[in-house]
Amino acid sequence: MNAAGTRRAVLRGAAGACTVALAACTRRGDRALRFWAMGREGEVVGELLADFAREQPGIAVRVEQLPWTAAHEKLLTAFAGNATPDVAQLGNTWIAELAALGALEPLQPWLEAERTIDAADYFDGIWRTNQVDAAQSTTSRSSGDTPPSGGGPARSGSSGGILYGLPWYVDTRLLFYRRDLFERAGVRTMPDTWAGLVSALDALQRAGTPHPLLLPVNEFEPLLAFALQGDEPLLRDGGRFGNFRGASFRRALGFYMARFASGHAPSISAGEIANLWQEFGRGTFAAYISGPWNIGELDRRLPASLRDSWATAPLPGPNGPGASTAGGSSLVVFKQSRRRADAVRLLAYLSRPDVQLRFHALTGDLPPRRSAWSRAPLAGDLRARAFATQLERAKPSPAVPEWERIAQEMQLVASRAVHDRWSIEQATDVLDARVDGFLAKRRWMLERAARSPA
Repeated sequence: MNAAGTRRAVLRGAAGACTVALAACTRRGDRALRFWAMGREGEVVGELLADFAREQPGIAVRVEQLPWTAAHEKLLTAFAGNATPDVAQLGNTWIAELAALGALEPLQPWLEAERTIDAADYFDGIWRTNQVDAAQSTTSRSSGDTPPSGGGPARSGSSGGILYGLPWYVDTRLLFYRRDLFERAGVRTMPDTWAGLVSALDALQRAGTPHPLLLPVNEFEPLLAFALQGDEPLLRDGGRFGNFRGASFRRALGFYMARFASGHAPSISAGEIANLWQEFGRGTFAAYISGPWNIGELDRRLPASLRDSWATAPLPGPNGPGASTAGGSSLVVFKQSRRRADAVRLLAYLSRPDVQLRFHALTGDLPPRRSAWSRAPLAGDLRARAFATQLERAKPSPAVPEWERIAQEMQLVASRAVHDRWSIEQATDVLDARVDGFLAKRRWMLERAARSPA
């Protein structure tokens, strides 16, 4: 399907969703760069732009805030109606979908001319979430200006696809744990293997914590992190089929399900916990897997007497320190923008380590560039440094448009397997069959594209 046909199909799917507010964003004669940002980031990014305006007085920027709950639909509606912004914040799992639609501008030619972005300074797994295999993306002609030529290549960092976004802030998952409870159980150092973690949880049970690990069955991220620690990909044949019957995922699912069977984790959902931080403070559980926002939450919500009782640690793996998820948000430029050179300058400014540290101070979001972590305040924050260590072992999820649906299905099947005591074989057979169904249209489109003349 060509870009025009794709746009018509999206427009049919999004019929009726276009709002007056969206139309107002495209009025004639408005020359400011339009920047769509979501959530808390959209509320505070304007505070970073005064310096950009001084450095680039000819580039005005208008930030338009979108709620995360409506952002995906608005982006598709804007693409269908030729009303995309110049720049937007995207959850990095959305990049493959919008790249497949042909909505995003490939960034590498622009960055080679800009020469201010060093890919090697970014955590590798996070950088790769912004790369999409050429076979999965549409390369229709851009409108407006073109990348300058010459200037020599930027450091390329990781290869593996077309670069469509720059990481803006990062997210990964690791262990938050009650150091005092682990030490009381005789565990002085957080283990870095699955076997070591099992032994530690056994010790905590003997010391009086019946269910020491919290693994809410309605959250897919812990299981995904365990699955990414294997050697085999989660999808095979270029993302055409699931690989959940493979040995790596079977091992991860077995480890996950055994935590419930052993009583290490209660088989409950997050909604069944009245107050996560309060129960953590009470010692109802001694460890849980979560993201960086909980550093601030625990500091605010736990009493001062418990301030030094908890810590963070990278995830253990099957045979040593383990991988985890590569999440967060990225900044993209839309192909229909006529201000792409200016848009890339904005991306380069927001990607500077000093600006990223100011952004961290405003939001608590973690920066994606290693050089930002070598400066205060992150350099001296031991709880945050565990995230830097984990980010060195972050691995991207498969870059296919269907991934979010696949991840949710993985969680649903795993939850059913835990509650109904399915075997590993039954769970992986069901999951692989459902995922192959999700990917059927993708296989058809790729096969059709392969048969079409160039």
